[in-house]
Amino acid sequence: MDVTPRRVDPGYPRLRIERRRRSRLRLAIVAILVLGLIGGALGAVAIATNTLGARVLYDRLLAKIDRVLAGPPPDRTTLPTVEVTPEPESPSPSPTPTPPPPASGQPPATPAPTPTPIPRVAVKVDIVPDHNAIFAHEIRDTWCSPAAVTTVLAILGKGAPTDARQTEIAGRVREWDSYSDSHNGQWGPAAMALALEAYGAPGYQVRAYSNRADALRGAAKAIASTNSPALLLAWWGAHTWVMTGYRATADPLVFKDANITGAYIDDPWFPSISSIWGPSDPPGTFQNAAEMVRNFIAWTRPEGLYPARDGKWIIVVPTIRRA
Repeated sequence: MDVTPRRVDPGYPRLRIERRRRSRLRLAIVAILVLGLIGGALGAVAIATNTLGARVLYDRLLAKIDRVLAGPPPDRTTLPTVEVTPEPESPSPSPTPTPPPPASGQPPATPAPTPTPIPRVAVKVDIVPDHNAIFAHEIRDTWCSPAAVTTVLAILGKGAPTDARQTEIAGRVREWDSYSDSHNGQWGPAAMALALEAYGAPGYQVRAYSNRADALRGAAKAIASTNSPALLLAWWGAHTWVMTGYRATADPLVFKDANITGAYIDDPWFPSISSIWGPSDPPGTFQNAAEMVRNFIAWTRPEGLYPARDGKWIIVVPTIRRA
């Protein structure tokens, strides 16, 4: 057995980087050639009609080319993921003190008026009157995040939900992405919050909850208190939904134990059909509790670990009230 220590070539790390660059370049060239082959009339028809999933495969190939040419995401500081712990139970209200007896010869004290209790009744909230007017369908099947950002901006009166706006936002992802937010060099929840800020909607915050019920209650309270939509990271964190309202057993701003029974959702995937999740629903569809359980699932990503998010329900919520 040879135990002679190996001499480390000082140029080896540089050689490894150069090889990776060449590998990415070769992959990009091959991909471009493939795109050229399928760019004829037959390929264009197949992509346009999504024959045998051609459009989905085409979009995924374009996304891979984008990632290869752009290189790895920068390892830079971004917005934190704020972990929200369950709120403690409210203490029982103290009994109203009995006024002392009046002094001799004085009239009795007038008791303070009893405040009218807020009734505990079911509520229904949706801040969007016309969902079709603000909805942006994701142009590519990997653009749910820029489509969701486009939809939120339209709701907030920050621009129409056009394809040009979505394409512009998608093209700026490198201004906001970071490795801690998205290991694969694409959109993460922090990048969406930064994009909203860049387009005039500051104050969005990434939050993590230990269970679905608390996450939905947190999103509902944020919507009700700011009159602005929230973002839900659905499908184990692989997809983005815009939440514009909710139904609840009581007002969540008043009753901490109010149960959110469902949410009003704009799904950028509509009208596409997923081989895993099935057909998507039209903008503004009320997703009941069963649908929220099926779609709004704890963050679990295949590209690596996210210590602040793994196993938690992730939302991006507004913190500044809209007039």
